Amino acid sequence: MAGLFFAYALQAHAQGTPAKPVRVVVPFGPGGGASVQARLITDAMREDGGRGFVIDNRPGAGGLIGAQIVADAAHDGTTVLFTTSTLAVNTTLFAGTMRFDPRRDLTPVSLISAGPLVLCVHPSVPAQSVKELIALARRHPGKLAAGINEYGSTGHLAAEMLNQLAGINTTIVPYKGGGPALMGLLTGDVALLFVVAPVAMSQLKARRIRGLAVTTPQRSVAFPGLPAIKEIVPGLETDVWYAVFFPRATPDPIVTRFNAEMLTALGSEAVKGFYKREGLDPVGSTPEALRAHLATEIAKYSKVIRQANIKAQ
Repeated sequence: MAGLFFAYALQAHAQGTPAKPVRVVVPFGPGGGASVQARLITDAMREDGGRGFVIDNRPGAGGLIGAQIVADAAHDGTTVLFTTSTLAVNTTLFAGTMRFDPRRDLTPVSLISAGPLVLCVHPSVPAQSVKELIALARRHPGKLAAGINEYGSTGHLAAEMLNQLAGINTTIVPYKGGGPALMGLLTGDVALLFVVAPVAMSQLKARRIRGLAVTTPQRSVAFPGLPAIKEIVPGLETDVWYAVFFPRATPDPIVTRFNAEMLTALGSEAVKGFYKREGLDPVGSTPEALRAHLATEIAKYSKVIRQANIKAQ
């Protein structure tokens, strides 16, 4: 009976009508970047192929609760994980407590999108460029406060990378979320903050903060005039990326078809328009490219975490 059911599920996927709606587990709360994009992409997929989807927000433990749910789910193509680059960070940060390994227990489907972090400073900071900020930090070691939106976040690791690679010493000030961290920058309680692209875009337009650089390998079309920080601090590359995974051992035909449907959705006008407004880039990739990207990201963040002796909170 189990064999007959599995064969039916495969056939249903091949015909584009799964036996039941696909459960999309978002390991963060409603309204965040991952949740908004999950709804946007699945809406486009639903319109294109009539597939049903249910968004299931499961926040907690930096995204690990939702990821664990997917890692434990049946590999019949009816449960997927829509997550972010925090997955690569958490693999090292929570190595002692994680009950799964994303490289072993998750099947890559596709990268979805990516956006830079923007190095921003309070207007009172006497630095008009990254070089001037580094010089200022060297003149006053430990005096500049670097806000972070959450301990162990990509923004936190970007701040640690700046310290390590530029040879400076800023004081890391953790907040409980992106909103409080931004408020700390706006009030001048911290001097600098790596801000996610959509938030940075609105605040820079309002001239409440000053942008110095983006953290992507190349300059971002969404932030003309800002250099890639690696031009000044070689090796400092990081971004916020979003990706989709199935549980381990999901059959290749299901992965291939889902990947194709997601790439089609990324090409829709609604999706492209959203990403342009939000300062993000639609990416799309093969499962193999996502697998390689995850491995590279885990290795990169592992080095930073160990050098800074960052412990899970």
